[in-house]
Amino acid sequence: MRNTLKLLAVLTALAVPLAADGGSDTKGKYFFKKSCKSCHVAGTEGKEVTPLSKTQAQWKAYFAAGKHKKGSEKLDSIVKPEQIKDIQTFLTNHASDSPQPMTCGG
Repeated sequence: MRNTLKLLAVLTALAVPLAADGGSDTKGKYFFKKSCKSCHVAGTEGKEVTPLSKTQAQWKAYFAAGKHKKGSEKLDSIVKPEQIKDIQTFLTNHASDSPQPMTCGG
């Protein structure tokens, strides 16, 4: 019984995506849909962006640069600074090369 519980704990830990340094995956999905999707859907100037648009390393580099619109605008002028970490966590956790890749529909 104890071995079964240990195995269950390990499997559960492996199934949960790694958070990007303390952000909330759930809040990040909400903020992304609320603040980013209006400009980042197919057919708009901002082009479609989903977590699958980049790899985990590419998302981390994007947020480390803090730039938006090809560097012409600071990211924190678009999204509240306290929301950026959550959005980064969501996008990184579900990037194209993550254990749980996904779009942000749903």
